[in-house]
Amino acid sequence: MTPEREGEVSLYGKTLSNLELRRRTGRLGQAFGVEPFVFDDGPARGVRAMRVRAGGGLAFEALTDRGMDLGTAEYRGVPLAWLSPNGVVAPQYYEPEDEGWLRSFGGGLLVTCGLQNVGNPSGKDGEPLGLHGRISNLPASNVSHDAVWDEDGCVLEVRGMVRENRVFGADLALHRTITVRAGESRIRIEDKVTNEGFDPQPLMLLYHINLGWPLLDEGSRLISPGQPGKPPEPRDEEARTGLETWGRFDAPTPGFRERVFHHHPVADEAGWAEARLENPVLGLAFTVRFRPDELPEMAQWTMTGEGTYTVGLEPATCRVGGHEAEQEAGRVLWLEPGESRRFRVELEVSEIPGG
Repeated sequence: MTPEREGEVSLYGKTLSNLELRRRTGRLGQAFGVEPFVFDDGPARGVRAMRVRAGGGLAFEALTDRGMDLGTAEYRGVPLAWLSPNGVVAPQYYEPEDEGWLRSFGGGLLVTCGLQNVGNPSGKDGEPLGLHGRISNLPASNVSHDAVWDEDGCVLEVRGMVRENRVFGADLALHRTITVRAGESRIRIEDKVTNEGFDPQPLMLLYHINLGWPLLDEGSRLISPGQPGKPPEPRDEEARTGLETWGRFDAPTPGFRERVFHHHPVADEAGWAEARLENPVLGLAFTVRFRPDELPEMAQWTMTGEGTYTVGLEPATCRVGGHEAEQEAGRVLWLEPGESRRFRVELEVSEIPGG
């Protein structure tokens, strides 16, 4: 349905209506848009994806055959995400046992973890649950994309549904909508998870946001979503050794061991919390916004080793102890038959004064 009044987009120094933009281009894809494609080489062969270009600098890939995750991303040519040595791996190569997830973990801007397990390998009712669950290795159904004009401009949309289920077990459906306004640099992710089975089911969900070089570098600094001046909680003794410098980062370090910190998010008046990685040399900041009433936890994964040089900002419903430990701690959600939960995350790139 066409709105009574279509808004305008601001691109490359001009503010243009739909009509004025079409007068200047052969098709809107010249300026911005969503383009489906399929990978055709190596372990990625056959993986469906969408290339999203917002116009004005932000571009990213939505991996529709990988749990509706986000892959490569850039802003005005600057890479934002860390990419693992695995690259994009097709779902058929997933190894669900123990830590087999690490063989198909491609990094990228967002990897979804869950829906039955987050963190350490665990188990439920005799069923083994591997590291970080299955959802990121499942292809989406009902995939669609569109460019919708409204009173505020044009919205690029990618939609899909990922189902995690088995006979005699859970039947959970994740409906994801990814949106970005043309001319802007903010990605909005809205998820609805529904228990479509007939028994109560546990739900664990974590948004594994992987930032890398050059955004992450010596001199980069992390702003916590918690109370100003209050340090996060170290997961273990290794993290405790880096507690005094949790928000600062070194160059790639041989033999570095991962450090995980648990932040305590504080919501603003509108109900949102935010974590922000700033790089004054580049003059860029990357902000992760989420709602603590939906995602009460946020883990920070610092892994500044050689080749694995990344920081993960990870809003979540729970911590990363695995199903059994998180259930014992009371941090596992339960969905009744037919019940749904909504989760919202925003990812934004912005410019800051350079150093």
